[in-house]
Amino acid sequence: MSGAVSPSAWTLWPAPAKLNLFLRITGRRDDGYHLLQTLFRVLEWGDTVRLRVREDGEIRRHGPSVPGVEEADDLTVRAAKSLQLAANCPQGVDIVIDKRIPAGGGFGGGSSDAATVLVALNALWGAGLGVDELADLGLRLGADVPVFVRGENAWAEGVGERLSPVELPPAWYVLADPGVHAPTATLFKAPELTRDAPAATISDFVSGVPLGNAFEPVLRAREPAIEAVFAVLSQIGSPRLTGSGSGCFVEFATRESAEAALAALPTGLRAWVAEGAQASPLHRALADWTKQATSAP
Repeated sequence: MSGAVSPSAWTLWPAPAKLNLFLRITGRRDDGYHLLQTLFRVLEWGDTVRLRVREDGEIRRHGPSVPGVEEADDLTVRAAKSLQLAANCPQGVDIVIDKRIPAGGGFGGGSSDAATVLVALNALWGAGLGVDELADLGLRLGADVPVFVRGENAWAEGVGERLSPVELPPAWYVLADPGVHAPTATLFKAPELTRDAPAATISDFVSGVPLGNAFEPVLRAREPAIEAVFAVLSQIGSPRLTGSGSGCFVEFATRESAEAALAALPTGLRAWVAEGAQASPLHRALADWTKQATSAP
């Protein structure tokens, strides 16, 4: 963080990670974008976004930046500027991200950070945009941003923007980071990627039909570190890949079983337990903030 700051001037907001419980590519649009089907699960774990409103209209990102990304191109900065323009807001903001979500892991870190900036600044600035308007702004930043803006577990289609809320049972996950930054654009061009999978239905998922992840065979063949993590995780369950990243996970019905499985893994593997959320921690934080703001004298 640059410059002297008053801790009381900052507000803290969760930016939860997500899992893709499956991911299929069912075709391609005329503009080249791939048509997807996936089921997003929001987690009770992720980054923390710190925001401090400025009165001079400036939007600044402080702290470690994303390697190779200029501040003006940072997704959180772009999110703030898009909201500022859409709401014709004269205020600005200082942004600090406490990162926990590994980059390139498919856990949605950058998209979630951007969504948190949109949702939280909409409240802090009093911009007054509705969730549909915020989701539209988010879609211009990235296909995964709207699901974080809406904050619900969701079945997604199209390029990921057509969302249908889904109630999911409680679950805990052992997550693992192989330490590989998976380049999404390169993976979408992979000749061995399956792009014509038959469309699935929610009932397929509920009944336990294995729907898979289109990127899993590609990444396991290309990245020995991912294949090695799959081999280790297969000792505690059925590992899956999330999104188009390198992150892997195994699902469990209880926290106790997830923590026991984590304890059985060899040391040296970057792995941890996260709970599946029923509703986004961001939206709970927003409700708490709104309650406090409206009850303040």
